[in-house]
Amino acid sequence: MIPQVTDWDDAYANAPHIPGGAGFPDRWAAEAGAFRDRHPPATLGLGELYLPDDPRGLAVIVHGGYWMKFGPRWFSHLAAGALARGWAVLLPGYTLAPAGQLATMRDEIALQIAGAAARVPGPIVLSGHSAGGHLAARLICADTPLPDEIMARVARCVPISGLFDLRALRRTAMRGDLGLDDRTAMLESPLFHEPHPELSLHVWVGADERPVFLQQSRLIADAWAGIPRETRLTVEPGRHHMDVVAGLTAAEHPLTEALVGAV
Repeated sequence: MIPQVTDWDDAYANAPHIPGGAGFPDRWAAEAGAFRDRHPPATLGLGELYLPDDPRGLAVIVHGGYWMKFGPRWFSHLAAGALARGWAVLLPGYTLAPAGQLATMRDEIALQIAGAAARVPGPIVLSGHSAGGHLAARLICADTPLPDEIMARVARCVPISGLFDLRALRRTAMRGDLGLDDRTAMLESPLFHEPHPELSLHVWVGADERPVFLQQSRLIADAWAGIPRETRLTVEPGRHHMDVVAGLTAAEHPLTEALVGAV
């Protein structure tokens, strides 16, 4: 059972509750830079596109940062696992809040996916971490901005430690920068939409995450169960919010398998 929340800003704060949490962004940036040196990406709008020879399909990984921080250049290394398995990988960028609003971010990512899909044949799989998990899930809702011919190629969505019910964030200091009035919180929460049925959903979260993130992942897995052709929830032991995405760097890690395996 989730404990009673008395401080909503603290409930959604991750780095202060993780040993060495403040150092993760610098670590990500260093690993991402080293990966780009080995695998220079093509640019696609605000994003990065990694293209192997004869790609098996297109994997999309949307970065997190509470919609207000970071960009693909902090997370280039997350393409490593799927790329090693022969998948093209798109790390889309989006206009950060407060300049960008949630619906704008979703639409910008959809345009980049369409651009990458025009260059890469085969199935498409979507993922994202934290705020990126929210945006990935939002893209598979019935009112997706993805064109029908692109949506028909989407085989799977794997949101990682995502945010699916945004109403609680109205109680945090982020609400102003995110433009989270009552209407926006409802419209942009995947929880209040139905997903496309012709794909599979695999919700992923770390066992050592803050209670609200565990709750958010269980909530969407339960709410959407039975609508996609398959719905799964994995609570990965020993992982917290900052390292739960690390599995994407390894070709044989279960998280990479969840994203690009047996499509």
